[in-house]
Amino acid sequence: MSLVAVDGVRYEVRVGGSGPGLLLLHGFTGRGASWGPCLPQLRRRSMTIQVDLLGHGRSDAPADAARHAVERQAADIAEIVRRLGAGPVAVVGYSFGARIALALVVESPSAVRRLVLESPSAGVADPVERRARRLADDSLADDIEREGVPAFVARWETLPLFATHAALPDATRRRLHAERLRNRAAGLAGSLRGAGQGAMTPLHDRLGEIRAPTLVVCGELDPVRGRAEFVAAHITGAVLAVIPASGHTPHLESPARFRGIVLPFIAAPDTPLTTAANPEETH
Repeated sequence: MSLVAVDGVRYEVRVGGSGPGLLLLHGFTGRGASWGPCLPQLRRRSMTIQVDLLGHGRSDAPADAARHAVERQAADIAEIVRRLGAGPVAVVGYSFGARIALALVVESPSAVRRLVLESPSAGVADPVERRARRLADDSLADDIEREGVPAFVARWETLPLFATHAALPDATRRRLHAERLRNRAAGLAGSLRGAGQGAMTPLHDRLGEIRAPTLVVCGELDPVRGRAEFVAAHITGAVLAVIPASGHTPHLESPARFRGIVLPFIAAPDTPLTTAANPEETH
């Protein structure tokens, strides 16, 4: 583990395994270590690069919300990959991390070899909806700062987005809950204000620029599954894999299925993607 300084901020970066570079980007309230259960199999074939995004884990939490911007973090991560000499990398991004991954491949296409987007969003296209989302995220950030992380986590875990987590094994739910509680109020608030879906520049009109072979993974029961379907439909050659009986977090809810789809994809030769990684589970 080490802190890497980029453009005035420090990122916690963990590197392990050997082989082609594989960048892992976590979701909101997570950290690089969130990918721990997947690491043994991933590291058999790849050099994994786990980054704590700003406001999360051991990375800095800048007071300036603008420093958390999706676009700036994507540029920072491109620089980290360059310094590691690991590029071009395969990228697996979940939710918030998938938005960072999209910005990375759009702005620094030469850094990305293959792209896996789990439960992604391209942002909010409609200006009115985007403003409403930004105001909602700002309000939630205020609540986190005023009430603290435990109160926020209690509220966060009751969202319909995570209703399917009731079926997770007890040990997984405990680990996830403890991970969320380890966050800092200032970090989560800054991330919401600067990198929330209302704050990011929407990427809907730039999805067609992506040339990296792309796999989009989502859960059949995810209430915002339509966002992932949109992203998959607008990236040339992308494959959409819908995991049955899973919600917003297929890597937690259906880990074996998730690995069975993702591992062959990231190990595939670098040729244009025209067929599904796992036809039986791909819609």
